[in-house]
Amino acid sequence: MRSLLSVVVLLFAAAAAAVSTAGSRLLVVLDDVAVKDAYKQFLGDLTARGYDISYETPRSEELKLFHLGERTYDHVLFMPTKVKGLGPNLTPNLLIDFIKAKGNILVALSSTTPASTSVTSLLSQLDITLPAERTGAVVDHFNYDYLSAAEAHDVLVLDAPAAVRPGLRGYFHIPGGVLALPHVAGHALGQSHLLAPVLRAPPTAYSYNPKEQPETVDPDDLFAAGRQLALVSTMQARNSARVAVLGSAEMLQDKWLEAMVARDGGNKVKAKNREFAKRLSGWTFQEIGVLRVNDIEHRLRGANETNPGIYRVKADVTYSISVSEHVWDRWVPFILPEGDSLQLEFSMLSPFHRLDLVPSLATETATVFTSDLTLPDQHGIFNFKVNYKRPFMTYVEEKTTVSVRHIAHDEWPRSYVISGAWPWLSGIAATATGFVGFCALWMYSEPRGKAGKAGKGR
Repeated sequence: MRSLLSVVVLLFAAAAAAVSTAGSRLLVVLDDVAVKDAYKQFLGDLTARGYDISYETPRSEELKLFHLGERTYDHVLFMPTKVKGLGPNLTPNLLIDFIKAKGNILVALSSTTPASTSVTSLLSQLDITLPAERTGAVVDHFNYDYLSAAEAHDVLVLDAPAAVRPGLRGYFHIPGGVLALPHVAGHALGQSHLLAPVLRAPPTAYSYNPKEQPETVDPDDLFAAGRQLALVSTMQARNSARVAVLGSAEMLQDKWLEAMVARDGGNKVKAKNREFAKRLSGWTFQEIGVLRVNDIEHRLRGANETNPGIYRVKADVTYSISVSEHVWDRWVPFILPEGDSLQLEFSMLSPFHRLDLVPSLATETATVFTSDLTLPDQHGIFNFKVNYKRPFMTYVEEKTTVSVRHIAHDEWPRSYVISGAWPWLSGIAATATGFVGFCALWMYSEPRGKAGKAGKGR
């Protein structure tokens, strides 16, 4: 009994220590396990945040993403590898299945190491394109580090991602922060609405193959330039699984996490790579930007019965939904970004109502959004739908089905209650009164001269 209790306590402690809502099992794929020594600080931060990290090489026979149909890992981190293929256990199809099983993937690229064919094929299926040679050095002759890349100009010094447009969370915004990105491998994004760029190249940057064009660059041979180049990008699947692409794996190394850099010959500043790496890995592994629906209630306005299965047409209904947001290690009330709205649809085949849900109650861990509506004068099968999909936040898609019946024969108001019926009721009363009066007059109005005429005839 004591041993069973200790196991339960250990499991509870492990669950409490894991900060990710998707789990704590993290697989790191790299060429050699010894390579992890260059990333001690970054990997140490992940361990301190509760992740159980496993290090495997593509050649490892024990590497399996699934066992008996279940995921063996919750997250995968790909470091640059020199092998062209990642083996039969990390094929593009298995990686896609891993995403379909709600697994998260962080891909770190480098211009010094060509991306593996498995990673290239995976990204192409997600509408993310790498150069044909699977590597491309991003160079900027204006935004580079004067201390480490005075000649090559391949260590970019850029401002941290700015606050996103209204209606979105600024998870990657570091006020006044500067990032150092050495040996960046750029990529291009397609038209998929599931993609969201985090950091794009400045207008003066371009990507080319340093092996084929070491001295001169032909503009026609460039893979991409300027804002066409994405340096850090994210993809969130329809099941809220996440994939992030980091163009510079070297920025995660110990020597670059808080390195001193200088741009435009100016003063030295400390790079915010460590904070940015925390935010990017935290978002990818679902520590931030995760929404949870706690409870849904709908009822007749003023009634105590919740979530009835049937309503009457034209009934007044109140709908409420409780939503929480996970921020690093705890659940907090979800606050809508500025300029955004959470909407409720009441629909059959198409919406009959589309209303804004208004915050009505806030607790320590959740916010309750409420809206009042009057059901349409149409009976049938309807749905209460909340469909909230925004970049960088997990999707909220809730549907509750109810029946709406017509008004019963004994629920209609009496005719005398309806003021518009009074003229017709008056006409009916007048007609009935006139008919009764006519009948009475006919029955009691016998002709007087008829009896006298009959007596004379005898």
